[in-house]
Amino acid sequence: MASARDSWWIIASAAAVLHGADIGVSDVDLLVSTRDGEALLARLGPLDDPAPSDRFRSDLFGRWDGPPLPVEIMAGFHALGPTGWQPVLPATRIAVPLADATLFVPDIPELITHCRVFGRPKELARAAILQRLGHEADMRPRTA
Repeated sequence: MASARDSWWIIASAAAVLHGADIGVSDVDLLVSTRDGEALLARLGPLDDPAPSDRFRSDLFGRWDGPPLPVEIMAGFHALGPTGWQPVLPATRIAVPLADATLFVPDIPELITHCRVFGRPKELARAAILQRLGHEADMRPRTA
């Protein structure tokens, strides 16, 4: 993502883990702009394009199976929530250093909101874990 021109985020379970949640991760959900997504997909070449979901849709989607964990690249991502289709475009962006890279994730309250919109049992359980993490972070002593 070093060549990205726009903001991007890792969302869902991988973002929760980057915040410190002790949960399993089966893939990395990468949310990008359309222009960065098109450039990334062009660089990576043909990618797996699984069957459409009845709960999620994207204007641009590709699944990169090259890394140890598959990366699902999405632009124009929407989730079917309690009030219909809702765009998922984070408003917060937290930098998380990892090895020699910096990754970006939404903050914990925003991830909790995403989990509730996604609404599946695994996301609702993740929201509860994130809620505890956020509460623990609020309780840590602060320095001036």
